Amino acid sequence: MSDDSSGSIAARAAGEVLLEVKDLRKHFPLTQGIVLKRTVGHVRAVDGVDLTLRRGETMGLVGESGCGKSTVSKMLVALEKPTSGQILYKGRDVVTMGRRALKQYRREVQIIFQDPYASLNPRMTVGDIVAEGWSVHADIAPRKGRLERTQELMERVGLNPDFVNRYPHQFSGGQRQRIGIARALAVQPEIIVCDEPVSALDVSVQAQVVNLLEDLQDDFGLSYLFIAHDLSVVRHISDRVAVMYLGSIVEEGTDVEVYTSASHPYTQALLSSVPVHEPHLRGLKERILLQGDVPSPANPPSGCRFRTRCWKAQDICATEAPALVDRGQGHPSACHFAEARTVVPLDG
Repeated sequence: MSDDSSGSIAARAAGEVLLEVKDLRKHFPLTQGIVLKRTVGHVRAVDGVDLTLRRGETMGLVGESGCGKSTVSKMLVALEKPTSGQILYKGRDVVTMGRRALKQYRREVQIIFQDPYASLNPRMTVGDIVAEGWSVHADIAPRKGRLERTQELMERVGLNPDFVNRYPHQFSGGQRQRIGIARALAVQPEIIVCDEPVSALDVSVQAQVVNLLEDLQDDFGLSYLFIAHDLSVVRHISDRVAVMYLGSIVEEGTDVEVYTSASHPYTQALLSSVPVHEPHLRGLKERILLQGDVPSPANPPSGCRFRTRCWKAQDICATEAPALVDRGQGHPSACHFAEARTVVPLDG
């Protein structure tokens, strides 16, 4: 978070590792035929992702639509099974967990979905939606006190507690997303995966929801994986940022490192699209226009996956995939010719 003190950021960076992702991959088969289907290829939605989330911090995951961010989120909450790789929660591999351990894991790691209109059951009242997790984890809230607990949660996320018997269609988009947040909080998780939680909301409502998430993090000691394509939102809420392109992480660092010293050409291009709000700084902004379309994840380019759109590409980029390492710019970047530069003058 850009407005945090360096001391608090350092404390979170030194905190306990709650979630560690190692070489995570998800390949979806491409089939031909109606009766006798045969696999003719794979869509490499996620192809070798490494991430670390520490207690109390927010990791931002950014990238264009279709780069694999939401697939990562589904695997982290065990809605999708990885093709390969590890998801370690406090050192235990989620992929190989038994039913009982997985049940506990799903309590500890919750998700807020992108679409507040599709993620709530229209046949259930808001009170039943918020309290649904207690039917699985009955030890959290005694049955006799669930109404009061539900109302407390609704009030905590900024909703009228008297609306427990209303249905989702009676709420606005921002209110529905607050219901989704209350539902995630109900089972007392340690980690919440926020899968583009504000992208479907009006700009004014986005700020309210982001501020609510920050307040809840302070109150409950939550850790967030915050997925988005809006870099200004990610900069506001995140301690560290990972940039994803075509299934892989291409740059990672603290919010200050990524936003003031972007070293991967893709990150620089993304930052060049961020609006500059201060008029006196707009003339200092560098515009980077990428050529061509995003390649298909079913047939990614050899070597560096960004090379077909990169103005720095040379022969080595077609034959050798660059490792995600620090090449002297101060933070890891998957580019043979990484060079830190400020693309957008930060206006605070």
